[in-house]
Amino acid sequence: MDKLWELWGSDWLDSRFSLILLSISFILALAYLLPVFTGEDESAVPINVPVPEAAEAGWKGEVLVEPDIKVPGLSAIQCYCPATGQKLGLINPYTPEGIDRAIAAAKTAQPSWAKTTFAQRRKVLRTLLNFLLSNQLSLARVCARDSGKPLLDASYGEILVTASKLRWTLTHGEAALSPSRRPTDLLMCYKRNTVRYEPLGVVAALVSWNYPLHNFLSPLITALFAGNAIVLKPSERTAWSSAYFLSLSRACLVACGHSPQLVQSVPCWPSTAPHLTSHPDIKHITFIGSQIVAQSVLSAAATALTPVLAELGGKDPAILLDDIPDGELSKVVEILLRGTFQSAGQNCIGIERIVALPRTYERLLAVLPARVRALRVGPPLDSPSTSGSTPSSSTTTAPVDVGAMISPLPFDHLSSLISSAAAQGASLLAGGAPYTHPGYPSGHFFAPTLLASVTPAMPIARTELFAPVALLMRASSLAHAVEIANSTPYSLGASVFGESERDLQRVVAGVRAGMVSVNDFATYYVAGLPFGGVGGSGFGRIGGREGLTAVCCAKS
Repeated sequence: MDKLWELWGSDWLDSRFSLILLSISFILALAYLLPVFTGEDESAVPINVPVPEAAEAGWKGEVLVEPDIKVPGLSAIQCYCPATGQKLGLINPYTPEGIDRAIAAAKTAQPSWAKTTFAQRRKVLRTLLNFLLSNQLSLARVCARDSGKPLLDASYGEILVTASKLRWTLTHGEAALSPSRRPTDLLMCYKRNTVRYEPLGVVAALVSWNYPLHNFLSPLITALFAGNAIVLKPSERTAWSSAYFLSLSRACLVACGHSPQLVQSVPCWPSTAPHLTSHPDIKHITFIGSQIVAQSVLSAAATALTPVLAELGGKDPAILLDDIPDGELSKVVEILLRGTFQSAGQNCIGIERIVALPRTYERLLAVLPARVRALRVGPPLDSPSTSGSTPSSSTTTAPVDVGAMISPLPFDHLSSLISSAAAQGASLLAGGAPYTHPGYPSGHFFAPTLLASVTPAMPIARTELFAPVALLMRASSLAHAVEIANSTPYSLGASVFGESERDLQRVVAGVRAGMVSVNDFATYYVAGLPFGGVGGSGFGRIGGREGLTAVCCAKS
């Protein structure tokens, strides 16, 4: 006994601490070995899903003179690269009958999937994560080819955030969906209150084109981990890459011994989409898009009383206080440029308004114009080594800061809003018009634009632009800055930059938004937090515990 005491140490607290450490070690070892003993192997399965030829370096495709997704005389969706005009192929759109068959197949596969364990579901997600991390460049190239964004934007806005969601779900998903005890009262003190989260069945997601990989996989991750099957309706503008992402997700399911029919993709023309959103076998709808389309989705969903989660874009402000040190301002400028011009501004939580207090406004005015004018515009995979030269077959490409817009359709409206703002007193300091690339005239480029002296009364300050346009607005005080931030119908995200914790928290509390980043941009999106807006920016939450439980039946 004395020797045992010597091993533990002479202090009882030390011996207790040693026992606690031993207990924790035992529990961790048991948690690690239990899957082996029970046969619940969660390790990723290697899969091979060859990347489309058009995403390979040096690929040359037919260049369309005036590219459009609609071809006269054809019902097919014409897929092309918006940065170069190169044709990617034709995809037959789904008909109402085809949508019925897809939903029926998903409905047949879902009951077996609903009975799987969380360990089995994690195995599928680990397989997907392993492929994602092992093929980052190839996947980024697929996204860049179909949406026209630079590889850096694809790496951050497609790969990183999808990997983050997968890791969060793998680590915290089971805890979020496990049965939970709820408090009772004196009247029912002899009862136990429990909430169970059960699969809904077949859910649907109608997603936008700006992040083709992430918008396809994000609702899929949530739906599958909750035990549902899912029918995705990708944008017709990114139908080419969506076909590849469907093959990838199904390959993960098959490799882990599950039905590929759990995931369906039904690209179709907008006129056909109400057949999906009104279908009685769809038990939940996630919609990412515009307010106008959301009204149609909600109207159709009402016929079957299907719940809808809607993320409808924003007019996000970045509020800059006057106490930002001079030495820190350069870092803030880099964040502003990233937040505004990432994916050519086609980002629902992108910075659309820079609201600065007087001293910071003048400092920004001294540096932003030159920085915006210096941004390099071009195709991300095919840029010639020198500006103005013809397309090069070399795999060495010039750096690109801002890629293409998905379509030239908004160009006239954008130009009109910019001209109107200038006529009302705004200063056009950079860009302001579509840009014809000398090597790729079929690309859909808009020159990176900076407008200063913008006021809340101007239409451009209230309209979601979804374009590479920065608006610089002057606020006289902190309260005025919050007032400007809250002056639009949108309330999705926001950012605030400064030193004073008291002032930062005043802005966080005062701005009307679903999410706020402090001294950064959009960090809430990769933190497992609920994502969504209020007011004109929609309702419901994607991500985190709230996103998982949203596609479940909370059974009391």
